[in-house]
Amino acid sequence: MRSLRIGMISFAHLHAVSYLQALMQRNDIELIGIADENKERVEPFIRQYGLPYYADYRELLASDADAVIISSENSRHAELTIEAAKQKKHVLCEKPLGISVEEMRRMIEACKENGVQLMTSFPNRYIPMVIEAKQAIERGEIGRVAAVKATNKGEMIGGWFNDRALSGGGSIIDHTVHVMDLLNWMLRSKAVEVYAEAGSLFHGVDIDDAGMVHVKFANGVIAALDASWSRTRAFPYKRDLTMEIVGTDGVISIDYFAQINEIYSEAGGYAEWSYWGDNKDELLIDDFITCLQEGRPVSITGEDGYRSTVIALAAYESIRLKKPVKL
Repeated sequence: MRSLRIGMISFAHLHAVSYLQALMQRNDIELIGIADENKERVEPFIRQYGLPYYADYRELLASDADAVIISSENSRHAELTIEAAKQKKHVLCEKPLGISVEEMRRMIEACKENGVQLMTSFPNRYIPMVIEAKQAIERGEIGRVAAVKATNKGEMIGGWFNDRALSGGGSIIDHTVHVMDLLNWMLRSKAVEVYAEAGSLFHGVDIDDAGMVHVKFANGVIAALDASWSRTRAFPYKRDLTMEIVGTDGVISIDYFAQINEIYSEAGGYAEWSYWGDNKDELLIDDFITCLQEGRPVSITGEDGYRSTVIALAAYESIRLKKPVKL
């Protein structure tokens, strides 16, 4: 079996670097190059790994690549995915899948019509403690799930993330989709109602950097999520992912970033946490490639990306209307 030929489009999103590192560890793929209109952004990686550079992503898509990884600004996901599908390339697209319902449907349909797979980048599904929690729920170990309290807090990265035209929103769209994908996957129930509050509390910017999102699921589960950019520069680790899953017979607590070493150094001036746990981005890339190699459906589909993002979009509608929104 010949090596898969993979191209990368845009390094606008920070995850592109870890995806590249995961790809370079494999000997069964050929990384054919990086496309990015901003050469300065990708120059260090082109030079380090000796990779071809494409100023125009269409030139990369015209190659004999089998698949592409898209890590662009959120507003460009639809354009890039649809063009890749037309060129018969499988796609791994960074989250959120899109910034509107209509464009996400077009992305999914374009991939179906052209016989290529669309995978949404949700690496949190590969965290071993999350997988075990899902299995424990399915075994009935905590009875019927009644409620979930979750946090997905992080730092404000700035740049295009603060530009609604490019990002689709602030911390709510950035962080809600991760947790809602996990809940859609673990609970296997449709979200039916969303109520949200948001504000700009931490950074003095005109975009939501704080948000509370409440979701009702068809099976009766109530979920509450703190989706914010509330981590300051001095905080030892820049993000978190916690879930407290409350059942009628028990509770499961998840704290992904608890797998850390604590470092106290006069040189740094403040405490630091050195993460030693599983590399979820690497696990995501490995699964994407394995699915393509084995000719089986990808594990996290475009529809999965759609289902999580519509919850974030409904949260913004709830904020606008100041009332719950039905899905």
